[in-house]
Amino acid sequence: MIPGACLDNLSQAPYTASMRPLVKKLIPSKLFRAIEPYGHLCEAVVLNIWYGFPGRDLKVIGVTGTNGKTTTTLMIYHMLHQAGYRVGLMTTVAYGANEDVRPQLQHMTNVPVRQFMQRLKWMRQRQIEWLVLETTSHALAQNRVWGVPYSVAVMTNVTHEHLDYHRTFENYRDVKVRLFKLAARNREGLRSGVINADDPSWHFFADVIPNAVTYGIDHGELRATNIRSSMSGSDFDMKYQTLALHLKVSLPGKFNVENALAAAATGVIIGLSDKQIIDGLAALKSVEGRMTTIDEGQDFSVIVDFAHTPDAFEKLFKDLKPNVKGKLLVMFGSPGRRDEAKRVEQGKLAGQYADEVVITEEDDRDIDGQKIMEQIADGAKLAGKVQDKDLFLAHDRIEAINFVIRRAHQGDTVLLLGKGHEKTIERADGSHPWDEIATAHQVLQSRVKRA
Repeated sequence: MIPGACLDNLSQAPYTASMRPLVKKLIPSKLFRAIEPYGHLCEAVVLNIWYGFPGRDLKVIGVTGTNGKTTTTLMIYHMLHQAGYRVGLMTTVAYGANEDVRPQLQHMTNVPVRQFMQRLKWMRQRQIEWLVLETTSHALAQNRVWGVPYSVAVMTNVTHEHLDYHRTFENYRDVKVRLFKLAARNREGLRSGVINADDPSWHFFADVIPNAVTYGIDHGELRATNIRSSMSGSDFDMKYQTLALHLKVSLPGKFNVENALAAAATGVIIGLSDKQIIDGLAALKSVEGRMTTIDEGQDFSVIVDFAHTPDAFEKLFKDLKPNVKGKLLVMFGSPGRRDEAKRVEQGKLAGQYADEVVITEEDDRDIDGQKIMEQIADGAKLAGKVQDKDLFLAHDRIEAINFVIRRAHQGDTVLLLGKGHEKTIERADGSHPWDEIATAHQVLQSRVKRA
């Protein structure tokens, strides 16, 4: 049913998004939080009508989860593209159709509804058959994906994140379950789900979808065995019912084996051939800001990664630590106006696994950056780190990158975490241009020249 108030505003559709900042200022914050989803729903209804329901004829694969969404989305996109389908893509790092894939510059995964509609219309004009859509809990909670005909829903994992917005883990999990409910209600779709059976919440997702394939390393119908991993990637055997494949991925880490399993399970549901699944997964060579190696000829490793949750930290450190020849040096921060509870956990995990920890800014926004760093440092100290010995605070992120790289020696590994692919950094006075990968290259070039 389409709300009548939304229809009343149809003629003003192009201007709906611009009204939100004014409304937010005029309405008390608690009230705004309560009514915000309905405002987005109204906007989504109006703009779908305005743009002629641009997603109507698409077959949509939605990918949700705390970690691994972007990589899994890209793996599925590459499988479909290599298989010869006309396919669209919307992720945290990129969007596009077929060969025309462009960087996602906004500091968000799911763009505002109006821009989302414009991109769907653009894809429709290119006659895409499938759209692989990374879908966040915020977009689901705020009804910003209303009208999207999800055919397949994919869950990578559900761990501690975004509790500043969702308040409780149960709320956060249940919002992600909505994606599976949307797919289940789409009678013209496959009504299928791909679910990580190694995740404790898996059954909440399986219970709401008619057709499900569970996957995992320890549990699930579709399993990975004989895993062989290195810093350049992994290869493993995948078994599902009578299907047995040997798969290779160029992205390192056990967590990327899990992502590949999610993508392979999606391929099975869609009906891709064995060769299409194998070739498609092998086709993805890298993801910007995900385990991106920075090489300027130095005798130690520097890696940029988007990891910014306790779960992502633990998985990354566990996978990487055994492959580090020298010391592991880790630099990261935690954003302002976001989940504060994770800061101590981030610090504790870094302190536990890393030999040296450097804490810096990461989108402070209008929150005291020194306070954020101290909260993280408290966690690192619980793990035994001592400030100014193996724990350092450097608020300016460029200064922190220079500092941690200066401390690296032959055989060491430096991890620059949290920003990954992002092109801006949020400070009290607004957004500033930022490129972690380019900055790391510049710092290393200067070091190599001085050597």
